Amino acid sequence: MENNEMQFEDFKINIKLKLSALWTSVMFLYIYGDYFELYVPGKVQGLLNGQNMLSTPYKLLLATIILALPSLMIFLSLMIKPKWNRVLNISTGIFLTLFTLFVGVSSFTEWRMFYVMLALLESVITSIIVWKAWIWPKN
Repeated sequence: MENNEMQFEDFKINIKLKLSALWTSVMFLYIYGDYFELYVPGKVQGLLNGQNMLSTPYKLLLATIILALPSLMIFLSLMIKPKWNRVLNISTGIFLTLFTLFVGVSSFTEWRMFYVMLALLESVITSIIVWKAWIWPKN
């Protein structure tokens, strides 16, 4: 007996596109977190008077490198060959999963619960990235 229900069209999405889309999601969550943090009492004042976590050029450079990783992975996931792509997605994904879990755990305050939620989402997405790269389809 045939199924007469209308079937919606679907197509297979390439693993590179999936990984790039996942990294894009992580990037948006990072941006939202940094933007929303401006609403935490005392944050803007700390930025103006230099009393903040990124109070030296080296700390600012390190933060820039870490936060640039998802941006670079959006592009690199589409452009590099599968062998290196897989390795890079797994290693970067593991690093950022651990990093965002650390940020989430260290953010348990009333005004930073949004950071905890974002860190949890980021960790879930970067874990999915690791999993998708790990099971990269073979020809």
